[in-house]
Amino acid sequence: MAYHKIKTSQENGVAVVTLSDPATLNAAGLDLIGELDAAMQAYAAPDSGVRCVVITGEGRGFCSGANLSGRGSSESSGEAEPRDAGAALETVYNPFVSRMRDYPLPIVTAVNGAAAGIGCSIALMGDIVVAGESGYFLQAFRRIGLVPDGGATYLLSRLVGKARTMELTLLGEKLPARTAVEWGLINRCVPDAELMPTAMELAHALATGPKALGYIRKLVWDGLDAAWDEQLKAERIVQREAGRTDDSREGVLAFLQKRPAQFTGR
Repeated sequence: MAYHKIKTSQENGVAVVTLSDPATLNAAGLDLIGELDAAMQAYAAPDSGVRCVVITGEGRGFCSGANLSGRGSSESSGEAEPRDAGAALETVYNPFVSRMRDYPLPIVTAVNGAAAGIGCSIALMGDIVVAGESGYFLQAFRRIGLVPDGGATYLLSRLVGKARTMELTLLGEKLPARTAVEWGLINRCVPDAELMPTAMELAHALATGPKALGYIRKLVWDGLDAAWDEQLKAERIVQREAGRTDDSREGVLAFLQKRPAQFTGR
């Protein structure tokens, strides 16, 4: 598939997807999201050779949010009824972030500059979130009379609690990367020049790990909503599946032989 709004590369089990529409600070229009979704689904295929995906942005920003340039008002467009601002959420954005949540491979997001609106949600969907010092997170929906979307109210409330979520969403102020890491919203904040080297180092560590890493991320995501007994049951079921993988057999053998394990992702 030819891409126009993203760039892709792949090396040593790590795929890098770069949001590439610098003129809009990589605004997440329907076309960009469609390409991003297609690339990620291709990398999720068992025969792709990919074991970890990195998502970042080209130029001065990670993602400036949804592309509002073609939205307009119902008055200017001559529509009798106000346009449904949530329609694209139902058909495009919500299915995409749900697929990110259920993705079979670890995801690293490398945040350069602004991660705003739905771009903030995409950034926070990473299993490991790394930001450059110039990076920031923004819920600017109050400025356009809309509400946070892309799972933002779900993610933020679980990551930083009610008080800070209310502050971020009701006031719509920028949250610098340095503060974001102090709050526990993201994993790392590094100098801008070290953003991609750090993200790639982490990605390669994940890409050389066992197939169980995909199981782990799913258990953690599911655990955000599960009751105690349900989560224990889920761990038991997934442990059975993990124990049947080639990587589990290799890990146990390597432990007994006192050598580093050589995982293959199978």
